[in-house]
Amino acid sequence: MQNLKSLAEKHPSSLISLMHANNEIGSLNDVHAISQIARANQCYFHSDTIQTIGHYPIDLSNWDVDFITCSAHKFHGPKGVGFMYKNKALKISPMLTGGGQESTLRAGTENVTGIIGLTKALEIANEEIQEKIKNVQVIKTYFIEQLGKKIKGTCFNGDISPEGGLYTVLNVSLPPSKKSSTLLFQLDINGVFVSGGSACNSGAMGSSHVLTGINHPDNRSVVRFSFSKYTTTEEVDYAIDILKELI
Repeated sequence: MQNLKSLAEKHPSSLISLMHANNEIGSLNDVHAISQIARANQCYFHSDTIQTIGHYPIDLSNWDVDFITCSAHKFHGPKGVGFMYKNKALKISPMLTGGGQESTLRAGTENVTGIIGLTKALEIANEEIQEKIKNVQVIKTYFIEQLGKKIKGTCFNGDISPEGGLYTVLNVSLPPSKKSSTLLFQLDINGVFVSGGSACNSGAMGSSHVLTGINHPDNRSVVRFSFSKYTTTEEVDYAIDILKELI
C-alpha cells in the first residue's frame, strides 16, 4: 500500500488497476484503502473483480470505484460473456465505434443469450451468499488441515486466512518429488482437475509472474485447487489420497 501511495503521489491523475483478489494465490486486496489513495491523488480506479463477483456480497453504492470487471464463468454462468461497470459520474469515449449499442460505448451486436445467462447465474450466486461462504470455507479449511497432516513439507502460497484470501482458491506448494514434472497430468488422469504454475522458465507451463514475485522456490511443484458450493468432503479426501500416492 505504501508503494502504491508513493506511485500515485508521483503520477497523479493516473489509472490504478488492481485485482480485488489474485487468481493464482487468492490474496485479497483492500478495495476501500486503494480507493482512498486513488481519490487523494485524483486517480481513476479500476478493480478486476472477476474472482469475487458472485462469491462475495459486493455493493457498489459502498465502493468508491470507477470501474469493475466481471466474467460469468466464474460463478457457474456461460463462458464468453461478462461486463464492465462504469461509474455513471464518468464520461468516457468508445474504443469501438459504428453502432449505438451499449449506449454508444461499444459498437457490435450483443450476446443476448449470454447476457441473460450471466444475469440468472449472478442472481443464483447471490442467493444465501453468506451461507455459501461459510460452507465452502469449512471445506477449504478441512482440505488445508488434511493436506498438512498427510503430506509433510506442504506449504501454502498467499494469504490463506478467511479474512485475507479467497475461500474458493488454494495455492499449494508441494515438497520436491521425482514426479513433479508430470504431476498435473497424473492428477488429471485420476480425475482430479487442478491448475498449476511454475516459478521457473522451464516446463510446459512456463513461468508465473506471481510465483516469481513472491520468490517461490523453483524445485517445488505448485498446484492451485478450486472450491465451490458443489465441492464435497469426499472429493477433498479423494484428491488428497491421490496426491499423497503420487508424491
